[in-house]
Amino acid sequence: MAAVHDVPDDRIRSLRDRWQHTLIAVRGGVTAPDAHPFADNLLSRWAEPQRRYHTTAHLAAVLDHIDTLAAHADDPDAVRLAAWFHDAVYHPERSENEERSAVVAVRALTEAAVPADVTEEVARLVRLTVTHDPAPGDTNGAVLCDADLAILASEPEAYEAYTRAVREEYGFVPEDAFRAGRAAVLRQLLDLERLFHTPHGAALWEERARANLNGELTNLT
Repeated sequence: MAAVHDVPDDRIRSLRDRWQHTLIAVRGGVTAPDAHPFADNLLSRWAEPQRRYHTTAHLAAVLDHIDTLAAHADDPDAVRLAAWFHDAVYHPERSENEERSAVVAVRALTEAAVPADVTEEVARLVRLTVTHDPAPGDTNGAVLCDADLAILASEPEAYEAYTRAVREEYGFVPEDAFRAGRAAVLRQLLDLERLFHTPHGAALWEERARANLNGELTNLT
């Protein structure tokens, strides 16, 4: 397992605290003196050297967006746990990352004495990030998917930095192949009836995200 590297100490402390508070909440207020080893394992995963976008900065951003959207979720703490695990396994050359991440979530949360129903919900939410297309009424799924895709609605400079980081993660892919693959991903997103499923996301992020995606697709093709 890679060590946590090149990550600001204050971010690590903040993320550890957030993990601890969430774990206590889902365990019904039971203190979690054993929480930090789980957090450190996850933070090591999020700091692996192959990552350029799917880093601790992305994890922190997703957690921040979940805090913004929490009122729309049935169980915001389950959604927060799912954020921690949704890219726990990330190898850009592989297609089963979400499934493997869900397996890691079940194993870790079971060891951490998280109730089985919460663990099951976290695993379901992690698997949902394959499509980012929650069913109607899936409020937890809507919040996680909106939080994960919020980067798409960034201002132009931040969106450009995001696209550069994604390209760096796929640095092993030749340029023509990357352009074709990335264009396919963008079209898949644009074909969704809605990119964002919470009222907040639909009102504030949808239009700008589609403009960013269409602009990137134009540049690629």
